[in-house]
Amino acid sequence: MPLFNFGNKKEKPATRRACDSESTAKTASAKTEGASVKVLGSGCAKCNQLEATVKAALEQLGMDAAIDHVTDFTKIASYGVMSTPALVIDGKVVSCSKVLKTDEVVKLLRKVRG
Repeated sequence: MPLFNFGNKKEKPATRRACDSESTAKTASAKTEGASVKVLGSGCAKCNQLEATVKAALEQLGMDAAIDHVTDFTKIASYGVMSTPALVIDGKVVSCSKVLKTDEVVKLLRKVRG
C-alpha cells in the first residue's frame, strides 16, 4: 500500500509471472536452441566487429559453427546481459561489454568446449 495517494488513482493489482517448470524449460531452450555461438548486440559497429572476430577465431581453430547475431533486446535480457556486445558459447555468457581480440576468443572457445 503506498504511503501517499494523490487523487483518486486506483492501484492496479500486481501481476506476477509464474515460475514453473514449463516456463523455466522455455527459457532454457530459448538460450540453447539454434547456433551454439551467439553474438548479442544491437547491430552496432562494435557488435559487428565482435562477430567478425568470432568468425576469424572459428576459422583459426577449424571449428564449423554457425554464428547467430541476436538483436532482440528481450532475448538479450534473458541471458542477463545489460551491456553489449556480448558473446555466448554453448548457452553460457563468456564475455560482455567489450570487443574481444581473436586470440581471446580462441582461448574462450577452447576453455568452454574443452
